[in-house]
Amino acid sequence: MSTGITPTADFEKLEADFQKWQEKNRATNEQPAKYENLSWEKIKPLYTPLDTEHIDYTGELGNSGEFPYTRGIHNNLYRGRLWTMRLFAGFGTPEDTNERFKYLLARGQTGLSVAFDLPALMGWDCDHALSAGEVGICGVSMSTLADMEVIFGGINLEEVSTSMTINCTAAMAMAGYIAAAQKQGRNLKNLRGTIQNDILKEYIAQKEWIFPPRPSMRVITDMFEYTVKEMPQFNPVSVSGYHIREAGSTAVQELAFTLADGFAYIEHSIDAGLDVDDVAPKISFFFNSHLDFFEEIAKFRAARKIWAKRMREKYHAKNERSWQLRFHTQTAGCSLTVQQPENNIVRTALQALAAVLGGTQSLHTNSMDEALALPSDKAVKIALRTQQVIAHETGVINAVDPLGGSYYVEALTLKMEQEAEKYFETIDRLGGVVAAIEKGYQQKEISDAAYRYQLEVDRKERVIVGVNEFQEPGEKLDIPILTISPEAERRQIQRLRDVKASRNNADVDAALASIAQAASDGKNLMPHLITATHAYVTLGEMCEVLRKEFGTYEETPVF
Repeated sequence: MSTGITPTADFEKLEADFQKWQEKNRATNEQPAKYENLSWEKIKPLYTPLDTEHIDYTGELGNSGEFPYTRGIHNNLYRGRLWTMRLFAGFGTPEDTNERFKYLLARGQTGLSVAFDLPALMGWDCDHALSAGEVGICGVSMSTLADMEVIFGGINLEEVSTSMTINCTAAMAMAGYIAAAQKQGRNLKNLRGTIQNDILKEYIAQKEWIFPPRPSMRVITDMFEYTVKEMPQFNPVSVSGYHIREAGSTAVQELAFTLADGFAYIEHSIDAGLDVDDVAPKISFFFNSHLDFFEEIAKFRAARKIWAKRMREKYHAKNERSWQLRFHTQTAGCSLTVQQPENNIVRTALQALAAVLGGTQSLHTNSMDEALALPSDKAVKIALRTQQVIAHETGVINAVDPLGGSYYVEALTLKMEQEAEKYFETIDRLGGVVAAIEKGYQQKEISDAAYRYQLEVDRKERVIVGVNEFQEPGEKLDIPILTISPEAERRQIQRLRDVKASRNNADVDAALASIAQAASDGKNLMPHLITATHAYVTLGEMCEVLRKEFGTYEETPVF
């Protein structure tokens, strides 16, 4: 008996019947639109068992919780435990962010997600000249351990998982989180969460870096080694396709470039002497959920299958947890519009539903006002309630992978896997992920896709409701907007001055010398960064030492 997805199908008869159907319906009028998904794959009007004829159920899909995990890494998924509802938050002063965290936790949020401001993301203290006007604007201001103590004040870090979105300065932020937990008296082995720490996608898409790619990879490998030994429940990297998609990539590019980055982290860890089965279970992923509903679901399913196959067959991982791709999802910020911002509630709900049907382990839902500013209390509550309605009112949690077996979804999943493999082959020919970045390959692919998409929007070949169709002339915004007072910057600078005036400068000098020596000698940096953090060395001071040791990076222009 066939093990295919439609084992009883008479494919010769199906093909003959389908050809008759096509002839009969060839003259049917269709609207003059492009029937393509957001990766410009043409979509047929009807999918049948012919499109899944060669899909072997056991080898390509499998039952949930079984290799290759196309249908999910857990056998009962949300019947066992709902996804973590983790809304991204952070703005203004540490006090402001601590208040928002407690507001969300009191309303049913189940995990923390910290957004840092641009100075922290770029390695500048709040009093640096380049920080002026940016302190606390796009995230919380953080220069020393004193800030971290306030951000997490009154929150038991052993009881809530914490995600931190920060990359080129991730090691310093991680040291701050660890030191804050130690000051609370917490056991590092009980801390749960993830730090984004995905420097490769910074070079590809988000463009927040300090050091060149190769020393940056060394720092990340140090963080892998430290967490393997000291923090078994904490993930030292969340490989982020989100920002790749926000930069304008297609879903296929997001899938391929993100997984390729994940493979690169595996390879660098192995080269550093770490065991693949110690490292792979500590890698998580962070995907975008955009508006092409079925394409997004197929993307998540294809990602699990590709990762499982590569980990078992190429990297020879033995631990089943190494084969299981775990991921957080955020709804697409780039799809939000300033025009008619209430429409963003609908967009976010559909994107969140796609993430859930795709089997996400953790989810952030964007707020309706995020095209305008950081979210207000009301907007962020609606975003959280969106997840709660999906979880408790729609019934979609009742079955694992409820769209599995759909001719359309299975055909899309297979197609996305095939297209991703083509990208992997190209990256390998260019010498691997880092070499491809240095040649500007991924950057140019994304730029070309973003330009093509924008042309289609400008020509109204793709309709954006309220933007290029269904506009409301003379529309006025009537939703509350969160603004950050300049007083936040003044308060943060004063806090930093107070810290510098009260700390032991001999300890500061010794800690900075220790970081420089470890960087030069190739020793693991994390213990030295943690010691420095406890001495209230600033993020900017640590980064400056490493700039001298590692140098800084300038991207090669690609035209």
